[in-house]
Amino acid sequence: MNLYQKLQPYLSQAVQTVFQTEMTAFEFQQTKKDFEGDVTLVVFPLVKILRGNPVEIGNKIGEYLVENCPIVSKFNVVGGFLNIVISEDYYSQSFAEILQSEQYGFQPSNSKKAVMVEYASPNTNKPLHLGHVRNVLLGYAVAEILKAAGHKVYKTQIINDRGIHICKSMLAWQKFGNGETPVSSGLKGDHLVGKYYVAFDKAYKEEINTLMQQGKTEEEAKKIAPILLEAQEMLRKWEANDTSVVELWKTMNGWVYEGFNQTYTNIGVDFDSYYYESNTYLLGKEVVQFGLEKGVFEKDPDGSVWIDLTDDGLDRKIVLRSDGTAVYMTQDIGTAIQRVKDFSDVEGMVYTVGNEQDYHFKVLFLILKKLGFAWAENLYHLSYGMVELPTGKMKSREGTVVDADDLMQEMFQTAKQISEELGKLDGYTESEKEALYQTIGLGALKYFILKVDPKKQMLFNPTESVDFNGNTGPFIQYTYARIQSILRKADFDWKSNISNVTMQPKEKELIKLLLQYPETIQLAAKNYSPAIIANYVYEVVKEYNSFYQSIPILGENESTFKIWRVQLSAETAKIIASACTLLGISVPERM
Repeated sequence: MNLYQKLQPYLSQAVQTVFQTEMTAFEFQQTKKDFEGDVTLVVFPLVKILRGNPVEIGNKIGEYLVENCPIVSKFNVVGGFLNIVISEDYYSQSFAEILQSEQYGFQPSNSKKAVMVEYASPNTNKPLHLGHVRNVLLGYAVAEILKAAGHKVYKTQIINDRGIHICKSMLAWQKFGNGETPVSSGLKGDHLVGKYYVAFDKAYKEEINTLMQQGKTEEEAKKIAPILLEAQEMLRKWEANDTSVVELWKTMNGWVYEGFNQTYTNIGVDFDSYYYESNTYLLGKEVVQFGLEKGVFEKDPDGSVWIDLTDDGLDRKIVLRSDGTAVYMTQDIGTAIQRVKDFSDVEGMVYTVGNEQDYHFKVLFLILKKLGFAWAENLYHLSYGMVELPTGKMKSREGTVVDADDLMQEMFQTAKQISEELGKLDGYTESEKEALYQTIGLGALKYFILKVDPKKQMLFNPTESVDFNGNTGPFIQYTYARIQSILRKADFDWKSNISNVTMQPKEKELIKLLLQYPETIQLAAKNYSPAIIANYVYEVVKEYNSFYQSIPILGENESTFKIWRVQLSAETAKIIASACTLLGISVPERM
């Protein structure tokens, strides 16, 4: 129970006793730094109901709280704001609860509905790039936050392993590859396949130019370029289950999966299940008949099937072509239903997909609701904005994307360069240095991306992200390492029980922040926003560093104060580490 929840019944009693009126809802806010207080009741909303001057109302409620609420020690009223001062006993007892908790802030597992979180969902014609990095970091962090909030979570992805784009890479490899493999080339499998996707585009453009020189328009040339026609024929053969085409498809996709898995391992994300578009693209067709019978869908004279969503502010959407083939929407309907069949306890799903698909998911969720699936009420599109670099946008076909593996390597090198310039690694072995560079570099990357609200477009600057000062991953990691250094130097039994410690204001402010961790997790889960956790842990780190600079910890003569401050430091470190874990960030023991 948080502070607001503890105060609420006493406020209801105050209004009932003093004003003979019943109220159960009150508006709170953090007390402004200029005034004394720990929490502020906004009195203005009460004025119309209680019919009085806001200052008089505030004073009467404050007097009642001081006399009757054991956790309120005093108050002051400024205009229409009642600033409430909470007793030190409350903070001492609350901190004792933190000390006794094994995973402070986490709800028991399975205390809420099971949720499936989808992220990554790459195409098997190219390696993962910076856009995928934001996707997987968001999806993984949201999954971890939902688990901490008490949900059972299944992490999944759907791999787009079929279609014309896959055939383009396959055809280019056939034409230009000379039997090249990941082993013979020394390239990761996804990089090798991506190389031939770029090669296809280059050959395609050359053929278009040749055709245009022969008098064709650009539009005509794009449609009749021989290499494109060959790719389309290859796709038809794949759909007809041609043995040689299917075998090549399996081989090249196998190379890609191996490469993807290596990247996922390096970036520190995992999955509980996998779905493949080659298995799911026919799903949903049987649902169309069900929807027709229910009157959800309607059939046009040409045999195509549609749903009319104009009354819902959307448009008319096709779900089955006149030739009986499915569209992406049909496939997604069928996949969602299949997932609930596969995981019967799933009552909600989160789709981590870029904001260019906002409309698609509005339609998908609405169709599933109209089909009568109860779990469709708990579907969420974790929509995120594009990631750009100082150099501009990325283009896959032209080979100008920022490769995820290259990006991580650049982050490690940037961390190495900055660490060496700062001279922070004296006494480290080379292997310890390399491990730390990876921890810092990956932490910098993850934090820089996750601290931004998912819905916002963002500019990623690798060098800026590895700054050891400011709102960055390395700054948070460094503070954690600083606390670990204090704990190593504490050559006394600092885990013994203590009581009746007079708190300094800086200590009280730090505890107030630590106590917000449980509700911060719940808020982040409710909003599917890792940014809430990221910015919370930054506030904790800032507050701890202010405490560290202002108050002696190991230099204190009185042993009780030393024990108390080391305990406060240790619990702060635990919450920093816990919050970082939710973001997929590792924290080093020394730095």
